[in-house]
Amino acid sequence: MANGSDVLHGFPHLDTVQSAITGLYRRLSCDGVRAYDMSIAPADVAFSDQDDLHLGAQRVARALVRHLRLPDARMIVSFREMHHAASVELAAGPEYFIELNDRFRTHRRDIGAALAHEITHVLLHRLDLAFPGARPNEILTDTVTAYLGAGWLLLDAYREDSLTSQKLGYLTPEEFGYVLAKRALVFGEDPSPWFTSPQAWPAYLKGRDRALQDKRQQPLTAAGRSGRRTYARDRRFALVDENSRAIPGAPYRFQGGPDGLRVTFPCPCCHQRIGVPVRGRVRARCALCRAVLDCDT
Repeated sequence: MANGSDVLHGFPHLDTVQSAITGLYRRLSCDGVRAYDMSIAPADVAFSDQDDLHLGAQRVARALVRHLRLPDARMIVSFREMHHAASVELAAGPEYFIELNDRFRTHRRDIGAALAHEITHVLLHRLDLAFPGARPNEILTDTVTAYLGAGWLLLDAYREDSLTSQKLGYLTPEEFGYVLAKRALVFGEDPSPWFTSPQAWPAYLKGRDRALQDKRQQPLTAAGRSGRRTYARDRRFALVDENSRAIPGAPYRFQGGPDGLRVTFPCPCCHQRIGVPVRGRVRARCALCRAVLDCDT
């Protein structure tokens, strides 16, 4: 929880975020991910100053448990002084104990955001989905929270002005925007009505711009003229020189084979790598997320 300190911006964790999306699809399957077709509604996680603190926190936790499709998971929520925003005890269940930072006693509008992250930890624990290392695992948790429809709460908890700042989670605001935009492109969502923070929408727009770049990577036909020229140059070199088939900084790689040259590139939806023959216009289907891609190879 960044509170009053500098907030990191940009996309420093993008590789880990994209790996997290791939891992989620592999663990849940395409049908499993698409079961989360509706984001959690603001009314389900609303928390006013008139609500009882503990009863309200339990109500919001139950709503998030239902949204994340956690069976038989009872969350016991308490408050104490701590450095982080929250923590959860990951045991076998069926009860899980979540502790929230004492500051949420007076910042109740952000309780849903803190609970969303911690309850996603429970989901990942039950799915046995984890990354090695503490920080990559937290980035995985933020990414899954956002991609499964509860992470808009975390972006909405980001607020910054000339004197103070607050951010929950380990992703930057723009990275939260990126994951939310990736989800919106799959499910046809418009998250704009959900944001109450003045800074959330601009961060989402920057993330959406980056997400749209994924759909314009070579060798997709949506790549711009400059990108197509660069790709054509690299392809010519790859045809005559095997040492030119791995292009530093490019999203695609060329590979030789018994049937001729092939190009591999990340799926713009789930980032699983796809391989297609180098023979002009082809249509590819991602075996993981089932996205259908028009390519000019």
